Amino acid sequence: MWSVVVMLPAVQAEFGTARAGASLPYTMTMVGFVVGGIVMGRLADRFGVMVPVLIGTVSLALGAVAAAVAPSLIAFGLAYGLLMGCFGAAAVFGPLIADTSLWFNRRRGIALALAASGNYISGTIWPPLLQWAVTTIGWRQAHLAIAATVLITMLPLVLTLRRRAPLPPRRPAAAKGTPAAAPLGMPPNLLQAVLGVAGIGCCVAMAMPQVHIVAYCVDLGYGAQRGAEMLSVMLAFGIISRLVFGAVMDRIGGLGTLALGSALQGVALFLFLPADGMVALYVVSAVFGLFQGGIVPSYAMIVRENFPPEQAGTRVGIALSATLVGMALGGWMAGAIFDATGSYRAAMWNGIAWNLLNLTIALWLLQRGLRRRRARSAAA
Repeated sequence: MWSVVVMLPAVQAEFGTARAGASLPYTMTMVGFVVGGIVMGRLADRFGVMVPVLIGTVSLALGAVAAAVAPSLIAFGLAYGLLMGCFGAAAVFGPLIADTSLWFNRRRGIALALAASGNYISGTIWPPLLQWAVTTIGWRQAHLAIAATVLITMLPLVLTLRRRAPLPPRRPAAAKGTPAAAPLGMPPNLLQAVLGVAGIGCCVAMAMPQVHIVAYCVDLGYGAQRGAEMLSVMLAFGIISRLVFGAVMDRIGGLGTLALGSALQGVALFLFLPADGMVALYVVSAVFGLFQGGIVPSYAMIVRENFPPEQAGTRVGIALSATLVGMALGGWMAGAIFDATGSYRAAMWNGIAWNLLNLTIALWLLQRGLRRRRARSAAA
């Protein structure tokens, strides 16, 4: 997932395109992730998590090879969108998080946070290594190294996923802890759609720093290596954030965690506005990672709190896919706004507005949940 962000300046130079055009492969990756997350979630519900993860491993390797030999920006984008996005990362990230949610009850929040930290750990390790590889051997050869690494590391680990998670026996809807037929007082599919809009809002905001920090540093004269290091710092602090928010999620639930994470992300986005010095950007990148890391796992928790477990793969996949719609839209919008204005300042204000939409939805859903809980307590 993160390699396309690091490659953005090199790909822009190679194919002679504007910033919005260079952001297109990232957008195609996220769109592929959206489609693949839903399909692979259904596959995991039916056959278990090992099948989609095996598909994802092979597809990631093939996609990296295809990107390495791509003759044009469109071919490069298709390699990422179809192979590395739709059938690659989407087949691994969502299904693994959904499967993890089925193995835990009492400490589900921290378990989900640990599972979701995988892509942030990779985001901490890969950007500096890839930027070094791009500088040393070129971006095409760097993709071949990605393909080899994926096959060597992931294929043996796939074999550990053969055992399927035990589903609890079906219970009457009135049983304690069973998701209601009308979660939060609305039809299930409507709640799913509302969560989708919330996911788009938070991740349009999230995409601007994550997708464009490398290019922003190049524009400021600090170089791509510094930008890759800032992305790495951002995601390293995101790991800490996800673990802390996981513990918090076990105490206040998914909706409370979503509202808290959204409010903190908004604060971090405001801090980017005055930051253009190198030290300031390192600090704000760390703060941003520390504040926003708990948002995405909270969607998986909300799904497990409000929908039947046998639908976990599909509904978690849809919820996470919506966040990737936001990442895709946000990455492209920030590039387009930059091309139109010559600055990332307007792009940051655009992200803040979308984050406010997410926070509004989160607080509304939290209020509905608290109201229903008080009503049940009064009836009891």
